[in-house]
Order: sequence, then structure tokens, then C-alpha cells
Amino acid sequence: MTQTGQLPKFPARTVGNRLFVTTCTLRPAGLDDLTFLRQLYHSFRADELARVPWPPQDKQAFLNQQFNLQHRYYIAAFPQTDFLIIEREGVRIGRLYIDLSADIWHIIDIGLLPEWRNRGIGLALLNDIKAAAMAGQNPGIILHVDKANGRARKLYQASGFEVAGATETHIRMQWLSYEAMPKPADGRSGVN
Repeated sequence: MTQTGQLPKFPARTVGNRLFVTTCTLRPAGLDDLTFLRQLYHSFRADELARVPWPPQDKQAFLNQQFNLQHRYYIAAFPQTDFLIIEREGVRIGRLYIDLSADIWHIIDIGLLPEWRNRGIGLALLNDIKAAAMAGQNPGIILHVDKANGRARKLYQASGFEVAGATETHIRMQWLSYEAMPKPADGRSGVN
């Protein structure tokens, strides 16, 4: 049995690309991307597990199990989500899981490989998503970030997301399109 043999498929998309960005190329994820997605997930947790005194094979097994659980959960909990691979010049560099089916879009997960981080790609991608939401007259975007992930939280704040709530482990952040629109000269928000 392969590592990806028992994992569910990504939901079938009934329409073509629903989100266009200028930063990179987005394409639907498929089962042939699971090995890449597993490696990407491992990179997300590398710093956390570096402090754990386990043998490398135990860390690998743990991360594989956690990826499998996350994949199953995302497919079951977010069936309307666009599971997208982020590419630059045909090279897979990250993932964007985004639910565009509700009025307020929901970024389920977004992440880049370590060698593609800190290049402004994440900020540009978030700004492209916000522009697409505004063009589609969507009122906003929500996401959740792990409380321990200060770098991601700073990125979201730099892109205009604000804290909208929290649990013990995660912070809910939102960006509302009316807040990004220019205000009339009288200072009102322009929203009724």
C-alpha cells in the first residue's frame, strides 16, 4: 500500500478556475499531487518537531499520519472548497484551499514551500484574492491561524486582515471589502 493509496480524492469541480490571480498559477489539486502536498505539510511542522527528541523515522511516521488525518478532515468538512496547487513557471510551490461558495470567502489553508517564503509571494497572493473578492462584490474573507504562528499572523495583518475572535488554539481573522474601499469625503464608510 502506498502512502496515498487510502486517501480520498479531492472533490470534483463542476466549473473551471473560479479564482484568477496575477502572482502565480492556480490549478486544481489531484491525487498525483498528494506526495508534494505531504512534503509541503512536513515543511509546515519542521520547526515544531525539531524540538521533539524522537528518531527521524518516528517523526516521519507521525507527520504522515497527521497529513492523512488533515487531508481526510478537509475533504469531509469543506466539500465546496477549491483545493488548489500554487505554481510558479510550472513548479509546484504551495497550496491554497479556499471556499468560494459562500458570500464571505474562507481561506481554509494557504502555504508555500520554505524556499518560496519571504519573497512577497504570500502577501501578493492574499492581495490578489482580496481584489478578486472585491471584483466579485464579495463582502470579505475569513481565515484561521494557529496562535503559535506569529509569522503568518503578521502576514495576514500586513494584508489588512483583523482579529475577529479566538479559540484556545486559533485566531479567527477577517478582511471586509468595505473597509478597503475609499471612504467618501464626509468620512462615512459608504456601507448602509
